[in-house]
Amino acid sequence: MKIVFMGTPYFAIPVLDAISADGHDIVAVYTQPDRTSGRGRKVTMSAVKEHAVSENFQVLQPGNFQADPSQIPILADFKADIAVVAAYGTLLPSEILDMFPYGCINLHP
Repeated sequence: MKIVFMGTPYFAIPVLDAISADGHDIVAVYTQPDRTSGRGRKVTMSAVKEHAVSENFQVLQPGNFQADPSQIPILADFKADIAVVAAYGTLLPSEILDMFPYGCINLHP
């Protein structure tokens, strides 16, 4: 099954790993954009991005789909069967929720 995974914090990593270990084809990992933090305002990646990069997944960081709808066709081009969302950090517009043949599964801690 072709899966798009969406998640940001550490909580989401075991979900991503379980999907991968089950042999599914993770066609893309979406996570929130890198942010500055700390007194030095150092740019830091999300926990999911760090992990996904280390596992050689394709990572995309569009931010808010509602603010930038030009990102929606890019997501559609993956032709995934389902999206698994685990604490992604932003609301998904109905256009995204409806694009996957098997829908979206949303997990929260």
